[in-house]
Formats: sequence, structure tokens, C-alpha cells
Amino acid sequence: MAVAQTLTAGFWLAVFALVVGVLCRVRIWSRGRRVPVDWVSLFAIPKRYLVDVHRVVALDPYIARTHVAVAGGAVALILGIALNYGFAIYARELDVLIAVAAFVMLAGAVFVWLRRVQPIPRLSRGAWMRVPHTLAAFAAGWLLITMAPVGSFAAAVSAFALLLILLGAAELVLGTGLGAPMKHAVAGMLHLAFHPRPERFDGRISTALLPLDLEEKTLGSGRPADFTWKQLLSFDACVQCGKCEAACPAFAAEQPLNPKKLIQDLVAGMAGGSDTAYAGRGHPGQARRVHSGAPLRAIVPELIEADTLWSCTTCRACVQECPMLIEHVDAIVGLRRYETLHRGDVPLQAAQALERLRETETLGGYPASARYTWATDLAIRVARPGETVECLLIAGEGAYDLRYQRTLRALVKTLKAAGLDFAVLGDLERDCGDVARRLGDEDTFVRLARRNIEVLNSLTFRRIVTPDPHVLHALRNEYPALGGRYEVVHHTALLDELMRSGRLRIKSSEPSQRITYHDPCYLARYNGEVEVPRAVLRGIGIKVEEMARSGMRGRCCGGGGGAALSDIPGKRRIPDIRIDDARATHAEVVAVACPNCTAMLEGVAGPRPEVKDVVELVSEALEA
Repeated sequence: MAVAQTLTAGFWLAVFALVVGVLCRVRIWSRGRRVPVDWVSLFAIPKRYLVDVHRVVALDPYIARTHVAVAGGAVALILGIALNYGFAIYARELDVLIAVAAFVMLAGAVFVWLRRVQPIPRLSRGAWMRVPHTLAAFAAGWLLITMAPVGSFAAAVSAFALLLILLGAAELVLGTGLGAPMKHAVAGMLHLAFHPRPERFDGRISTALLPLDLEEKTLGSGRPADFTWKQLLSFDACVQCGKCEAACPAFAAEQPLNPKKLIQDLVAGMAGGSDTAYAGRGHPGQARRVHSGAPLRAIVPELIEADTLWSCTTCRACVQECPMLIEHVDAIVGLRRYETLHRGDVPLQAAQALERLRETETLGGYPASARYTWATDLAIRVARPGETVECLLIAGEGAYDLRYQRTLRALVKTLKAAGLDFAVLGDLERDCGDVARRLGDEDTFVRLARRNIEVLNSLTFRRIVTPDPHVLHALRNEYPALGGRYEVVHHTALLDELMRSGRLRIKSSEPSQRITYHDPCYLARYNGEVEVPRAVLRGIGIKVEEMARSGMRGRCCGGGGGAALSDIPGKRRIPDIRIDDARATHAEVVAVACPNCTAMLEGVAGPRPEVKDVVELVSEALEA
């Protein structure tokens, strides 16, 4: 009975310590900007954890099963302890249930330990290496207590078990307040309730950047305190698994960005610390353990160096892979906004492009009248107010590029073959603002978007079609916040529709070349469209030889987010790595569906597969 009473007292002492620890973290999170709290969302935690989190965790079957055993066993164990010892019931039947839960948790902890005997490079070491042992100690202690023998050794076994429980409880309880690894259990649970993008849990793809109030005193995030409290909470949920690191194209190219290290930098900054305790891989090419921060101190360059921010391609591979659903890209763009709008500190080539955008409304500084010179012999209709058109074709900024013009001519040929009623904007088309927004220049994005919306609202059309996923994303997902709501489709979706309806007649012949398909980030991860382009290729008789990384987990070409303009050096180029993926399939052609991807992949030197847009392949397959 004395042991049971000791456990009861220890339980409530642990609860008290945990509450104090949580309040310490809440105090840190509350340093962020205030945003509304939806307390009802606390009830959504079980569903979000069991469904949404484990949908991502299940991508790694080993750790998925391990996590179910450890976390599931721990929850069951703690509930059993609370009931039987917290309320001093001391029922033998409940001890049996506690023993079962403890055994499951112990088994899971053993498998966590096995994973870390020779840890894979993306896993952080340091304090994380002790976690399997302390979790196993906690589970083993309760297993011994509930199965303790009766006799001369009972006291010794109980004393040893109490010691194990104390070690494990210290990890679980004190870790939260001290910022140790197990803080992720509490922070992660609350992050699921107060996620900055709750619509992600409703089955919707949420990828549009949140609008910035340009009337605010502080634009973007220059200090940890400039992030919302929900974002600070989300940073604390990081488990340092390194899945974002493994997925990041910039890290693979050894540019100075490791998304895991960036999140941990922000954790250190919001708590007023340094990166000395960080035991994972850092930002390639940068010194380690020399950065520190505080809630009201500038993040760049004291905590994070500027090149780290400009290395990001905004491909969202990190977000896609993160089991804790952290929004790395939102954080990076927030930091870029501050650098651009407050400090005017932008890489030279990007700064020049932004200046051209402001002056000419094109990234290259070209005249609007030159955007459709490639189509002078194609007799394309130009949309006019008062006239009705079925489809409005928006080419995008790449229309000035000679290579992309081949894609556009193939698209026009194909649409005409289908008898589609379409028109272009002609001189009225301007940049959609995508690059400006990703480079942090929200003001230029808003001005471009509003002018585009004014033009589009003056015309009568059923929907917009574009071959550029960046234009697609901006018009479909980001213009609505400014009042521009349109039906926008990618050209592959339109091609699929025309082929299914029989409006495009395709020659029946076997393809003479092996073909692989590269998924554009802004079409796949940003808009969830991975099947339609493949359906189009199947429709013309092509069996796609899939690359190792494809679909929602495809590798970036390196051309998004203004990264091509920032041009931060690494040891390799991102498109070179992607072409290596294509070479591994022995494909002779890489099918693409984005002008940025075309430009980046065709820029790879040396022998490589030919790069063709999907519509070029369709155009070649059309019956005369």
C-alpha cells in the first residue's frame, strides 16, 4: 500500500510539474502576434491525430507502427495510471490493463531504439538519443510495479521500478517546460487544435499564401515575436525527424538551407537561446553553433542568414513530408516579406526583376505588345469587352521565351483542332504577380493582381486556361482573397476533357521512345493534380516510366519561388539532380507541364533526355 500511495503522490506531483511546464511554453508562444483562439477545435484533436497525422506518418511503415505502439501505449498507460492511482482505486484488474499498455509502449520504445542504433543521417542526435531509453524505463517501471512478485524481493523490485518510473516521468513531464524532446507531445497536440491552416483537416489543399495587411506597422516577420502565436506553437511541435530535410531540393543541392534546422533556429529564437544544443545537420556551408536570438531581436542575420531564406524554391516538399504538419514555406515567405518590404535586402538579380515588374509589369522588362508576337501567323482571337468567349488563354510570363513559345504554338494548334472557342488577352496581359509574392514583395503582387482582376472582370468568358501552374495557382487560389474569383484550369486538364469528349482525334500508334513525366510542384503539391497529365499521356498511347520521386512527392526542378532569380550557389544545381532521376528510368524524353520546369531541365548541360511539354506530345499525336 505504501508503494501505491507513493505512486499516487508522484502522479499528482507530475501533473503539477506538467502544468507548470505547459504554462512556461504558453508564455513563450504568447510572445507572438495575437490571432483568435477557437477553443472548440480542441475536440478535433483525436481525429486530426489519428487520421491526418498518421496519413503522413504511414508513408514510413516502420516508424508508423512504432509510433502507434509508443504513443498509443503511452496514452493508454497514462489514462490507466490516472484512473487507478490518481484516484487511489488500486484495483488489481486495472493493474492488468496498465501492464498490457506498458508492455506495448515498451515494445515500441525498443523499436525506436533499434532505429537509432545506427541512426540515419536525417535524424537529430543529442537529447533525442536518450528518449528511447527513458520511454522504455517508464514503461518497464510500470510493468514491474504491476507485475511485482510477492516475497523477500518485492521491496527491492518496487524500489527499482520506482526509480525507472522517475527517470521516464522526468523526460515526459519536465521535458515540456525545459524545451526537451518530449515537449513535442504537448506542443504537437495543441498545434493540431490551433493549426494556422485548419482547412487542411477538412480534406482541402491549403497552399495559398495568407494576405498581408499592407497598413500594418510591421510587414512580415523580422523577429520571432512577429510570427503569430500559432506559428510559434507549430515550431515547438517539430520532432526533428528530418523528413523535411530529406525532401528539400535546396538541401540536396547543398545550398545553405535545411528546413529542419530553420525551424529549430526559430525555436531557439522565440525562447531566447542559441543553436548550440542542436544536434542535427545544419545549413550546408554555414558555421554551426554561432547563431542566437531572442523574441525581440532581428532574425536575419543573427539567427538565420539571408542566403538560407533565398535558397527556398517554395516547392512545399518539406510541408508535404512533415508528420507534424508544420508550414515551413509560410514561415520563410514571412521572413522574406520583412527582408524585402522593410530592409530592401534582396539578392541583386531578384531585386532587378522586381524593379522591372514595378516599371513594366513584366519580369524581363519587355513591352506588353511583344508578348504574343509568336502568334502573329496563327490568327488568334483577342478578347474584347462585350464579346463572349468559352476559354480565355493566359500564357503567362514565359510567353517571351523562345522555347516556351513552341509549347504555346502546340497548344494553339491543338485547341484549334478541337474546335474550341478561345481567345487571349493580348496587350492587356501582365504578370500574375506570383514571383513578386514569393520574393516577399506583397505590395507589387497586390497591385498586379488588382489590375489583372480589373481586366478580367471587364471580359465575358466561362473559364481561364493556362499552361503555367504558377499562373494557375495565383488566379485560382490567391486572387479570390482580392475579389477575383474565376474557374481556372491547367492546359492538361483541358486536353484531358477534349480527349474524353472525342473532340481531339489521336493517331493510334505505339510511342517509339521511353517517356517519363516530371510533376511541377505548383501543379502537384499546390493543386493536387497528378493524375490528369498522366491520363493525357496514356490517351496518346504513352506508358509513363515513373521516376523514384513522383506525384505529390516529386522532386522540384529548382525554378519556383524566385529561387532561379536569387541564384544562391550550392555544390550542385537542383535541375541536374532532377535530370539524374530521369536518367535512372532510361527515358529518352521527359514530359513536363510547366514552362519553368522546361527552362530549368533544358538548362542541364551534357547528355540528357529531351524535354517536351505534354501538349507538344499531344500535338504530334493528332491526326492530320
